Amino acid sequence: METLETLSRRIATTKDLQSIVRTMKSLSAVSIRQYERAVSALKEYSRATELGLQVLLHESPLLGIEPVRQEGPTVAIVFGSDHGLCGRFNEQISRFAQKELRKRGVPAGDRLYLAVGFQAASKLEAIGQQIDEVFFLSGSVSGLTATAHSVLLKIDEWRTARGIARVLLFHNACSAEELASPVCLQLLPLDTDWLHRLGKRRWPSRVLPTYTMESQVLFSSLIREHLFITIFRAGAESMASEHATRLASMQAAERNIQEHLEEMTSAFRHRRQQAITEELLDIVGGFETLRTADLSAEDEQ
Repeated sequence: METLETLSRRIATTKDLQSIVRTMKSLSAVSIRQYERAVSALKEYSRATELGLQVLLHESPLLGIEPVRQEGPTVAIVFGSDHGLCGRFNEQISRFAQKELRKRGVPAGDRLYLAVGFQAASKLEAIGQQIDEVFFLSGSVSGLTATAHSVLLKIDEWRTARGIARVLLFHNACSAEELASPVCLQLLPLDTDWLHRLGKRRWPSRVLPTYTMESQVLFSSLIREHLFITIFRAGAESMASEHATRLASMQAAERNIQEHLEEMTSAFRHRRQQAITEELLDIVGGFETLRTADLSAEDEQ
């Protein structure tokens, strides 16, 4: 049976752990809102980019039509996390990426993995996938800008050096059914149907804007902005999903800790009452012994 001192130390340690869990829960709750606002703010930025493409493709509809490379590696950009305590968040997106590549018929030798987040990289390696590049995932919205630019630069490098044929983006996002729902997006080659619809879309006003920049240069700049927005949004949605998953994990942990704390407190009170009872019995027993001894001495006299 545990002593009172041992139970007291365990209760103090559990209360410290409870405080840490509550702090992490609060940080996750605040962070979720931060990334949700970032995703919402991207909508106007994305709309401005699409309007620019709409003007350009209205006058030059053949700009987005390029020969699609049939052979070459497929790049899988997998957004995960750098920290744990978020359940199966990283394992889920890693296995989803592996299954999706297999479903699309991409041979293992033609896969290039770019993991954003060291936890995602370790999960991919655990299921037998070779990681070609790992990027650190910033803990703030402002840091996602640098991450998105780094991913774009790596894609450009691989297009030149390795002749990649396709780029797929994998990340988790919050949905109505799940806190972490896997999503797959194709970054490259560009969706020609989407570009065609943009060129045919009706302009919201009577006057169509003009431009002076060379068409191909402007098109490349706008497409790069479109790719940046897509990667940034994926990172923000992934981070929001990560913190939502961690919040749920911390809430479950807090409940378990509270139940365990109540059990230990009850055991401590029971053990203390037992110790008090034993001490009282010892006192009463000692008193009875002394009283019996005094009575025996009086009888002898």
